[in-house]
Amino acid sequence: MPTNKNASIRYQALDKCFQNRNKKFFIEDLIQACNEALYEFNGLKKSTGEKSSVKRRQIFDDIRYMESEAGWQISLERKKEGKRIYYRYKNPNFSIKMQPLTQREAEQLNTAIQAISRYRNLPSYGWVEEIIANLENRFDIKDKKTNVVGFEKNDRLRGIWNLTKILDAVSSRIVLKVKYRSYNEHGQELDIIFHPYYVKQYNNRWFVFGLREDKNRISNLALDRIIDFEKQEDVPYHRNREIDFEHYFDDIVGVTHPNGIEKEHIILKATKNRFPYIVSKPIHPSQKVTNETEYELTLDVIPNKELDQQILSFGPDLEVVSPEWFREHIGNIIKENFEKYFPVQKACTEGC
Repeated sequence: MPTNKNASIRYQALDKCFQNRNKKFFIEDLIQACNEALYEFNGLKKSTGEKSSVKRRQIFDDIRYMESEAGWQISLERKKEGKRIYYRYKNPNFSIKMQPLTQREAEQLNTAIQAISRYRNLPSYGWVEEIIANLENRFDIKDKKTNVVGFEKNDRLRGIWNLTKILDAVSSRIVLKVKYRSYNEHGQELDIIFHPYYVKQYNNRWFVFGLREDKNRISNLALDRIIDFEKQEDVPYHRNREIDFEHYFDDIVGVTHPNGIEKEHIILKATKNRFPYIVSKPIHPSQKVTNETEYELTLDVIPNKELDQQILSFGPDLEVVSPEWFREHIGNIIKENFEKYFPVQKACTEGC
């Protein structure tokens, strides 16, 4: 069956025309019906005098497809009225919506259901079970096979049960009073008035971004540190007019946007064995290979803690070449770690 969205909309529009016995649909009428359906779907209004986006040839191609085995094998009447022809189903009760799924469609829907199923056991996501059962029963595609797709998830993550309510607050633009445990302030519990804007997952954890009134700036709160929260419907909601979250994360790894740090051109050097792994799974979308024989890579990012973690996760297989300050920064972290594991060598070095 068709996967093109515009094609699918045209087929649905033609299906309605062919069912309608109260009007004669000539080719011009079919073109108009398809155009109106496309404009409505895209939320547009057709301007007076605007040229049709769907052509006669496209409609004839669509009809041929609908009549073919690849389509729905529809039985169509072509009735003459003078020199013109109008179209309708031979069976007025027929509709392509009544046709059973093809094998390919059933397989695609099964794959989609498996993808949705990863949310089955998450708290506050009980509705997923209902949707899956509804789809399986409606299309008679209940699959008895073992799941063949595994997704990374953390069912025991603290605060995950708050995710649905947080999403509702973001969508409804409702201010929250959040009781939050800050690790930066020795585990102190803070009461924060928070205007939620955006929710993001990174490294199997969830974060909500919004305006913190106590700091008067946009920050993120980790859901696993949110102890409790309540709606403040009497507090005016401050809309986000600062940040475009669609591009906010373009220049960073993870979710942390450090203050006062500019984007850097970072040069990295990998070992021969690890190089192909880093190339196949880039640290950041800006990653480029600049020297294949020397196993050299570059990143254009704002350095943050998540970038540190990514680089350090490769151990001795990845070296920061430049800029010098960032190389020294990573080197100091490695040095501290070395001194924790090899205190005797440290003492000998200082005493010699």
